[in-house]
Amino acid sequence: MAKAAPKPRPEDDDPKPEPPRRVSRHVQPLGPRVLVRVLKSPDRSEAGLFLPQGVKDDNAMALLGEVVEVARTMPKVDDPLADETTEEDDDHDRPDPRADLGRNVSGVPLHANVLFEKDRGVAVPWDETLRIIEVRHILALVDIISEDEIQ
Repeated sequence: MAKAAPKPRPEDDDPKPEPPRRVSRHVQPLGPRVLVRVLKSPDRSEAGLFLPQGVKDDNAMALLGEVVEVARTMPKVDDPLADETTEEDDDHDRPDPRADLGRNVSGVPLHANVLFEKDRGVAVPWDETLRIIEVRHILALVDIISEDEIQ
């Protein structure tokens, strides 16, 4: 008597799962928080001496970062049927509602350079240069002015 062939299992028919695709993430801080990209500190001191990475990190009490995203209000989505106009000129003056990201409620301008204590904020798991920082932990706004602009 011949043995019957084993029944195929459902998982045998499924193709192998595809490797994960590259994803893009948008982090939207909530409440009085901002998303900051930590800026790399210079490798040399003002006197011109080379500073190893460990020395720079140990002696730094604060970090400089750029605000890349801020907490916002929820954007208002207008009902397209509620306010119909027949004049074409009115449509050109009105901003695109899809471009409205909401109003900045953090109190810190987008793309501002900020100074904060090095141990503050929550590191973003997939990018070590990003931190979510509460606005109350920002020590100062920093304007970077070149020597040419000073004179």
